[in-house]
Amino acid sequence: MSPRKSNLESTIYSGNDGWWHGRVTMGVLPDGSPDRRHRMARTEPAVRRKVRELEKLRDEGRATKAGRKPTVGQWMETYLTDIASLKLKPRSLDDYWSKTRNDIVPGVGKHRIDKLAPEHLEQMYRAMLDAGHAPSHIVKVHRILSRALKIAHRRRMIGENVATLVDPPSIDETEANPFTQEEAKAFLEAAAKRPTFMRWIVGVGMGFRQGETLGLRWPYVDLAAELFHPKWQLQRLTWRHGCGDAHACGERLHRFDPCPPNCATHKNYKRGCPKPCSATCVKHASICPDRKGGGLDFTRPKTKKSTNPVPIPPAFIPYLIAHKAQQDELRAAAGELWQEHHAVFTRPDGRPIDPRDDWEEFKELLAEAGIGDRRLYDGSRHTAGTILNELGVDMPTIMEILRHTQISQTRRYVKGRSHLSKDAMRRMGDTFLPAPEPAPAPATETRTETGDRRAARSRARRRVR
Repeated sequence: MSPRKSNLESTIYSGNDGWWHGRVTMGVLPDGSPDRRHRMARTEPAVRRKVRELEKLRDEGRATKAGRKPTVGQWMETYLTDIASLKLKPRSLDDYWSKTRNDIVPGVGKHRIDKLAPEHLEQMYRAMLDAGHAPSHIVKVHRILSRALKIAHRRRMIGENVATLVDPPSIDETEANPFTQEEAKAFLEAAAKRPTFMRWIVGVGMGFRQGETLGLRWPYVDLAAELFHPKWQLQRLTWRHGCGDAHACGERLHRFDPCPPNCATHKNYKRGCPKPCSATCVKHASICPDRKGGGLDFTRPKTKKSTNPVPIPPAFIPYLIAHKAQQDELRAAAGELWQEHHAVFTRPDGRPIDPRDDWEEFKELLAEAGIGDRRLYDGSRHTAGTILNELGVDMPTIMEILRHTQISQTRRYVKGRSHLSKDAMRRMGDTFLPAPEPAPAPATETRTETGDRRAARSRARRRVR
């Protein structure tokens, strides 16, 4: 049968293979040749329908670009290397890389991005749940993949972001477990015996994050105005290769075979044996002679709201002055060994406190104070928000102190207390119900109740109801 052309320069014909074929002119390729797309179906109406759909995408400017599409794994590497690295903070970028290597690439990395279907993501999420991953972890993976596919869709590499068609698992919100006022006092009494006492005063009493507390620097502490300016935070960043061949640089640390059962080498690792390296592994930058961008580093907070000044309680000022004098003595004693970082909280040689050591000290103080196990966030930000609420501070003010961007976030940080709830409901009951009338004195002799007495008691019962 001879080919027939449509009004939009598309060709539909029946092939010798028994199928109907459609050729749609989409435009011109960079080399000047025409961009012709192919569609096929068993019947003529079916192939016409496919041709019309492709023509509509072309006319609306929503058609994908010509050329073979990369796999999900290839696109994720391009996205993280060339796109996300320009916007994300180093710590966030490390997290994106980790979840891409460990979850996205093994799960759906071999699919072409234009062939990726919602079912592929749902199967990956189910496998992750079966492997013991928390729903919150899967939601983070879903968001990372969705952002990468959003960029691919914006650049017309795919027709639709299939991640928007999939619902990740629901997250069971972690229950906050802040200190009571008595526990907070016991914790600080235990901390008072240590040189880091002021660090815990700031963390528990002002609700600073760990990185913000360890990242406080003296030029941003205004004792005269009684203000902290949290312009920096301390973070441990992953080292990056500075050499030309990252794979060859880390050769002596490459491990391509999994560990045997009951591995003795990594028996003390909290996360178990490390996963084997990939064939093109470019990790192990810690041994690179030209390594860069890693270790403990002062970085800027994630949001502008986090840098807002925080008032220092006047009672804290004498402790801060004494802490500064004690640090000056340490600086003089260390002499040339002192490493100046202008940090408020330091080791004896001036270096900032390692967040890992800080976390271990928190656990030690819990044991010394006789307090049950807590997360560091429970003992700092959740505690500060909850105690401020108990002291009668309104939510917008707590939001400003904790420097949240949304008041709904503040409400998740503030945990109600049962004794306050009981007191509030007692006052609610006193507002709606009259005080009970005193019981009449017992009668000395039996009397017949008159109609007036019965009516009065009936009126009293109606008032109570």
